[in-house]
Amino acid sequence: MATVMTGQRVVVTGGAGFIGVHSVEALLAAGAEVLVIDDLRHASYRPLPGAARLEAADVAEPAARNAITSWRPTAILHLAAQGGVNRSWREPAADAHINVLGTVNVLAASIAAGCRRVVVASSGGALYGASPRLPSPEDEPAQPRSPYGTAKLSIEHYLSHFTRAGSLDALALRYGNVYGPGQDGTGEAGVVAISSRRLLDGRAPVVRGDGTQTRDFTYVGDVVAANMLGLASSVTGALNIGTGRETAIIDLVRTLCELAGFHGEPDREPLPPGEVARSALDNSLAADRLGWAPAVSLEDGLARTLESFRAPTP
Repeated sequence: MATVMTGQRVVVTGGAGFIGVHSVEALLAAGAEVLVIDDLRHASYRPLPGAARLEAADVAEPAARNAITSWRPTAILHLAAQGGVNRSWREPAADAHINVLGTVNVLAASIAAGCRRVVVASSGGALYGASPRLPSPEDEPAQPRSPYGTAKLSIEHYLSHFTRAGSLDALALRYGNVYGPGQDGTGEAGVVAISSRRLLDGRAPVVRGDGTQTRDFTYVGDVVAANMLGLASSVTGALNIGTGRETAIIDLVRTLCELAGFHGEPDREPLPPGEVARSALDNSLAADRLGWAPAVSLEDGLARTLESFRAPTP
């Protein structure tokens, strides 16, 4: 799904993070000029390409808004976020500051800069909650079960407002559980990265609860392809970016154990509050409107990710 963006000036907020670095690489390869805005608190071990400009700033602060308005981009990919569901329960005000106020600051800067095209990272599983329809389509009522999901729903309302008002052409991409090379394996979010890191350190992976809860695991390269198609399109509203496939956490962890040659049992932890039991995203609308479909199987993606932790990019 090669996308040509020669002559486009694209701001990528959170561009030094996991999904961000992959997206910046793709944008530069497609011919775009890229300005990254990132406070570098959650930078990926995958290095940011030297061809990208970097503004070290918090997206909720005036420095980020000033960087956007002075650079005058043609499009913005807004990835900067507080991404931990558990952390959002511990620090809901900080979660809202980054995820809601940070997004509103970026949208206001986009309007001031005359940039209409904004693509924003949203969340499928965190929005739909305990959906009775699986895979969940975009018209499934939002029922977030965490402050993080509530913040993402609020963000989508802002996008809809500014689009209806004629100020922006905004698109929310509701990602599944994104995984792949470059993800932080030392934090509390990202079961594939955390499990890979633990296994390669000779430690047992950790499973919360009985592990039968399911997620829609989506490879980062497929998510980047959706980002590129979204930036190049005029589609507005919200689209699911997932595989449509449910995978139980325990099955995922067992596959990683097999790939790593680990023969022990995983450690167990209690389920966190608001844990969603099942999640999968209907991707048919993204196929229809963007021409997007996932290309990397879970088995291949897990093997690539584990290998990346054996020899991470310097």
